[in-house]
Amino acid sequence: MNATPASASSTDALDALTIDDVRAAAARIEGSVVRTPMMRSQTLSEIAGCEIWLKFENQQFTAAYKERGALNALLHLTDEQKKRGVIAASAGNHSQGLSYHGTRLGVPVTIVMPRTTPTVKVQQTESVGGNVVLEGETFDEAYAHACKLEKELGLTFVHPFDDPIVAAGQGTVALEMLEDQPDLDCLVTPIGGGGLISGMATVAKTLNPEIEIIGVQASLYPSMYARVKGHEMDCGGDTLAEGIAVKAPGEFTSKIIAERVDDILLVEERALEEAVSLLLQIEKTVVEGAGAAGLAAVLANPERFAGKKVGLVLCGGNIDTRLLANVLLRDLARQGRLARLRITLQDRPGALFKVMNEFNEHNVNIIEIYHQRIFTSLPAKGLITDIECEARDREQLDALVNSLRKKNYTVSLVELN
Repeated sequence: MNATPASASSTDALDALTIDDVRAAAARIEGSVVRTPMMRSQTLSEIAGCEIWLKFENQQFTAAYKERGALNALLHLTDEQKKRGVIAASAGNHSQGLSYHGTRLGVPVTIVMPRTTPTVKVQQTESVGGNVVLEGETFDEAYAHACKLEKELGLTFVHPFDDPIVAAGQGTVALEMLEDQPDLDCLVTPIGGGGLISGMATVAKTLNPEIEIIGVQASLYPSMYARVKGHEMDCGGDTLAEGIAVKAPGEFTSKIIAERVDDILLVEERALEEAVSLLLQIEKTVVEGAGAAGLAAVLANPERFAGKKVGLVLCGGNIDTRLLANVLLRDLARQGRLARLRITLQDRPGALFKVMNEFNEHNVNIIEIYHQRIFTSLPAKGLITDIECEARDREQLDALVNSLRKKNYTVSLVELN
């Protein structure tokens, strides 16, 4: 593969990725990836105050758009390169897309992952044919080892984003979106390393120079935002959107983004959680944190998108089921449908029964009860009781709390962040 060097000028980078490259990629990969549906969401449109169109890339075989760029890269290989095989450093969707299509085409695929990679991601990559090598404690160490193996074994490195061939494959998402809905006012797209939005912006701005291209990053990982705007910003932390948690954005892609993307928005973790929950509840579709970033940005900036026709890419659906359950339960808590009430009682017979009667009177369901007698600042005859409960809505919960307080109970809600 002949990627544009990192030191290439902006003009060279722009010349290396054109709509013709994306159209060629579309013809090349046609029939081997899913042409995913694009649908208008009536309910989300009403909530957001704009017309929301969703591109369901979470319906690809490996549940992510990354297949497109990986396959385009594989189809550029010479016979000798195919025989020797390819290598990548990735613990995410790129590893699965490359492994799946490499195996299907008979190309050996080696994926280097940090030793800290969750077992489920290793297993998912191996299940679609990838040979996983665990090396290093961080992604940077895994990446360095992959580069070492590339030279030692004569393999071809397939970068997850910083390559015009990969970006051209990702750009086919926008070709399909604008074929289905050519009058979109803007595209709102997640940014990690920048491959997806580089390809999509190239297509969209060529077909309609007036269309607005908005990128989205998690606030904890504003790497491309900082690069393009010339800021110094820290990157790090546990984000729900680990698929776009990139500390070092692409050199090639940053040049494309600087020229073809109108703005980049940052979204907080709470907004990401709410977007994942909404998509499951309303659209009945499972989306990972990165895949929900576009919706999170629209909902967090209603005045910016008011009345517009907005295209969103649900770029992936690979989320751990336990994490998804936590996100959904936390969302119920924020709505007031789940709560933990902390109540101070006297340690005497019947005290808890009287409190339970209040829950019964207000038809609030008790899920769990926790007693704390020892590790408390209360007198020896006092105790703290945490009661997890389920209400119909916030109003029903507030009525219970007010009733308890009127009867001289000290009650507080254990809040989420």
